[in-house]
Amino acid sequence: MRVVVFLEHHADEIDSGALGVLGMATTLGGDVAAVLAGRGPLRDLAVEASSFGAAKVYVAEDDALDPPLPQPRIDLLEQVVRAGRFDTVLFSTSVLAADIAAGLASRLDAGLNWDLIDMLERGGEPVGKRLALQDTVLVEVGWRSEHRIAMFRRGSLDVVASSPRQPEIEAVELHLQEHSRGATVVSHTPRESEGPSIVDAEVIVAGGLGLGRAENFALAEELAAVLGGAVGATRAAVYKGWYPYASQVGQTGKTVAPKLYVALGISGAVQHKVGMQNSKVIVAINTDTNAPIFEFSDLGVVGDVHTIVPKLVDLLRQRQGR
Repeated sequence: MRVVVFLEHHADEIDSGALGVLGMATTLGGDVAAVLAGRGPLRDLAVEASSFGAAKVYVAEDDALDPPLPQPRIDLLEQVVRAGRFDTVLFSTSVLAADIAAGLASRLDAGLNWDLIDMLERGGEPVGKRLALQDTVLVEVGWRSEHRIAMFRRGSLDVVASSPRQPEIEAVELHLQEHSRGATVVSHTPRESEGPSIVDAEVIVAGGLGLGRAENFALAEELAAVLGGAVGATRAAVYKGWYPYASQVGQTGKTVAPKLYVALGISGAVQHKVGMQNSKVIVAINTDTNAPIFEFSDLGVVGDVHTIVPKLVDLLRQRQGR
C-alpha cells in the first residue's frame, strides 16, 4: 500500500486534523508521502510535516493555488498519484477536502469512504473504521477499486509528533487542465474571529437551553476565558439564536475531541453526544438529576449553573492569582 496524505494549511499553519491523519498513516506500514499546495514558500511546512511522519513531501508553489480552490488541487493530486504510483489518498474532513476528494475520486475512478475514525491494514488490504447509527455502532468498510480515497472525521485522531527527520522534498510543477481555470475568486474578506475555534481547542465550555437565555452565554464565555478554551453550543441553543452556528457541537454541527469538555445546562441528547463523546474528560452541570448527559460524563454536578459557574470562575482566578 502506497499512501499519500493531503495536508491542508491556512495562514502558514498545517491543519491539525491533517497532521492527525498523517500520523495515523505511518502506522499502516511503509513510508508515507504528503502533499502541500499554495502560493509559497512552503519549505518550512514541509519540514514540519516530517516531524509527523512524512518521509517525502511533494510541494507545489504556484499563484494559481491561492486562494484555495478545489479544482487546481485535484489536478495536482492526480499528477502526484499517477507519477508516484500511489494507491491510497487520505484527507482530514473539511469543506475544501470534501470537494477535492470527490473530484479526485471521479478522476481516478476510485472508491471513497468518508467520516472514518481509524484505518488499519489486514491481510495486505486497508480496512477503514467508522461509526454508524448515530455513532452507536462501529463498522468496518473497505474498497474494491484500484485507487482508494478516505476522509477522516476531525478530532478522531490524535496529533502526535514523531522523531524529526530530514524529509525528501520534491517540487511539483503544476499543470492545470483548461476547465480548472474557469473559476476565480474576485474578492476575499476573512471573517473576523469570534473567538478560539472549537475544532482545535483543548478546552471547550458549551452551553445549552439550561442557560435560560442568550445573555447567559456570558457565563460560558467567562469560564472558557479563565480556562483558556473556546465556547460551544447545542443545536437547540443555536436554533434559538443564542449563539453562532460556527460554535454548534453535534451531529449537525462540529465534532470535537478536547481534553476537557464542560457542559452547562445541556441535557445530553444523542445528537449532541455524537459530536463530543470523544472528549478526554467530560464535566456536566445540570439541575436535572436524570439528564442523559450524566450517563457519559466523567464528573457530574447537580445544581444551577448560574450559581455554580460564577463561584467556579472565582476559585479558578484565585488559583491563578488573578
